Amino acid sequence: MTDFENAAFGAGHDHVFLGAGHEENERRTWMVIALCSAMMVAEIIGGSLFGSLALVADGLHMSTHAGAMLIAALAYTYARKHAGDARFVFGTGKLGDLAGFTSAIALAMIALLIGYEAVSRFMSPVPIHFGEAIPIAVLGLLVNLASVWLLSGGHHGHGHGHGHGHGHGHGHAHGHGRDGEHGHGDDHDHDHDHDHDAHAHTASRDHNLRSAYIHVIADAAVSVMAIIGLLLARAFGWLWMDPLAGVIGALVIANWSWGLMRDTGRILLDMNPDPHLAENVRRVIEEHGDKILDLHVWRVGPGHMSAIVSIATTDAQRSPGFYRAALERFKGLSHVTVEINRAAVQATG
Repeated sequence: MTDFENAAFGAGHDHVFLGAGHEENERRTWMVIALCSAMMVAEIIGGSLFGSLALVADGLHMSTHAGAMLIAALAYTYARKHAGDARFVFGTGKLGDLAGFTSAIALAMIALLIGYEAVSRFMSPVPIHFGEAIPIAVLGLLVNLASVWLLSGGHHGHGHGHGHGHGHGHGHAHGHGRDGEHGHGDDHDHDHDHDHDAHAHTASRDHNLRSAYIHVIADAAVSVMAIIGLLLARAFGWLWMDPLAGVIGALVIANWSWGLMRDTGRILLDMNPDPHLAENVRRVIEEHGDKILDLHVWRVGPGHMSAIVSIATTDAQRSPGFYRAALERFKGLSHVTVEINRAAVQATG
């Protein structure tokens, strides 16, 4: 006989796995878009009126910046509006990770373009209009710093899980031939497990906001290096400093892009971002004398983890609710499916 229950902690029957600061992060991202768009329009119109090609070019660059922010903002808005859509089996919590992965690809393309332009200028130097280029770089840096300030209110925030409950049961006989390995947790027994380690931080991180933050930080870094390169080129005649600053900026952006692509890709492929949590789940269940036949833990949204647990037990009185209560100490575990397999115990017993 096998008992099965799909249980989630808390009240209500829904699959809303959005981050704790979802709406605030959405609002901040739209504010950055408004700032970048205003700057873009001002630069393009000003450059056209005063005949400054450099100003128009920077305005067009700002439009790509606003476009990258738009990916993040639309992901926030869509995820919020469709959070209760039943077509999304585990909610829309991963939409931010998809947007972050897309932004990482865009960042990689930007790094390639900057690198290509820098190498081209090494081979064929072009005259630099310092009187226009330096003020534009400074203005771009100020806009990026303002964007960083707007976004910094939540990019280090930890999402806190909120739950929901529902259950159903049915019986059917089947056996599991695969034995689960015993895990050894490092935590002492206590009522609440607060995993304040790097894995827990990764599991709760909002990668959509992180991608927006990396965009503005990358642009700010490029502006700083451009200013340094332009000042040295003007002071000492080192025209090669400008493309060198571009190469360094491209390498920095490429590194950030890879990190974002790696982290979001793992979540999209359902890799477990918090092995420590899985070990603790195993420890809590097996300390009651039961055995885990199968265990899967993955992330369904910022600060929200889901688990499927197949348990072999000799205690006929233990229901899925018993294990649900035992796992309530893990606040980030928002959705749990418990299967109790008694036939496997009898067969091996």
